[in-house]
Amino acid sequence: MDAPAFGREASSARPEAPASGREMGPPEAGTSDPEMRTPSSVEPPRIGEPSAPARPGEEPSGRGRRHRPATPDAPAEPARESHRPRRRPSPPPGQAFAPPARPPVLDGPTADSLDPDTLLRGRRNGPSKGWRKLVFKATGGLIKPGEPPDVRRRRQLIARARTPVVTGHHRVAVLSLKGGVGKTTTTVGLGATLAAVRGDRVIAVDANPDRGTLSDKVVLETSATVRDLLNEREQIKRYVDVRAFTSQGPSRLEILASDRDPSISEAFGAADYQAVAEVLENFYSICITDCGTGLLHSAMSGVLGLADQIVLVSSPSVDGARAASATLDWLEAHDYGELVRAATVVLCSVRPRSKSAVDIDKLEAHFAARCRAVVRVPYDPHLEEGAEIDLDRLQEATRDAYLQLAACVGDGFAPAPPSPAR
Repeated sequence: MDAPAFGREASSARPEAPASGREMGPPEAGTSDPEMRTPSSVEPPRIGEPSAPARPGEEPSGRGRRHRPATPDAPAEPARESHRPRRRPSPPPGQAFAPPARPPVLDGPTADSLDPDTLLRGRRNGPSKGWRKLVFKATGGLIKPGEPPDVRRRRQLIARARTPVVTGHHRVAVLSLKGGVGKTTTTVGLGATLAAVRGDRVIAVDANPDRGTLSDKVVLETSATVRDLLNEREQIKRYVDVRAFTSQGPSRLEILASDRDPSISEAFGAADYQAVAEVLENFYSICITDCGTGLLHSAMSGVLGLADQIVLVSSPSVDGARAASATLDWLEAHDYGELVRAATVVLCSVRPRSKSAVDIDKLEAHFAARCRAVVRVPYDPHLEEGAEIDLDRLQEATRDAYLQLAACVGDGFAPAPPSPAR
């Protein structure tokens, strides 16, 4: 039996949906037929809500947008392109984006052209003393006489002393065959100057087989010695661990003292020094070793085997100069010629205004012909005391001499230039 036509007729009599494809809202109050709605009862689509599924013959509409239906005469409206920025494609797993091969070359001014010396009017490189400072202040920086030669020279010496240690760790050996010429004093003066002008860590180690006097040059903060560090080196993992064995002066120079008992110090040999050096190179940039007066004891072979450069100390006298020159002869005869050519000789005056007949200029010329540099350290009452050394208590000429010595040693921190090809 056929289905009643009532259902088909009722469905065919239903009005068609508008061509816009937009759903109609709920019926208004007072409207009996839910299919009959006034135009005012149609709610606008809400942004972000999904639209109702499209009826046959219509294109699906986007969120809150109307599309014309596709007809044979009018093709479908093309979808609008999104204005969102495109994401950069991700690199393959395990790879990263390679930086550009070369930085772009800019023809105009760059950030490097903003030089503080030219932008900050009078705030840099102003005269620090003398009549130049008065003229500079009186004119408000309009007249800049420039710095005096000694100030420019001091700035250049500081720059040389601040040369970065390219190898990460640098060892300097201070030695002399003759005692009483200021070897330990030179060690502390050099180390304190380097520590004061640089930002990295500097340490001085007493490797004297006899009773060393390096610990007398600073106020001791601990009774530990190099032997204690050697016995407990396996437990040293951080800088704070090694700091428990050292004493630090006002200049930030650290001292690793030796045993005060000569019988115990005599057992400190080459292997022991090498073990201590391996520990210190992990925490310090510069290590200055105060050697003994002999060249044949076991510790000296370990010091010279690891040294990057040496500082030879001598007094401006005939016997002191002969002993220093004999030290250079011995080093050259035992395959340390490279250390000799890169060495710095220090002539220390231990007496005030000595009336000695020694020609110091000829003495300096003798060592300058064999070594890289020669530095004169004048007599200073503060150094004659033999107690703790404070750079602020030194005379200006003495401080300048130690700064010159630090600059000469700093020249050795940079890599040597390649030898010209023959």
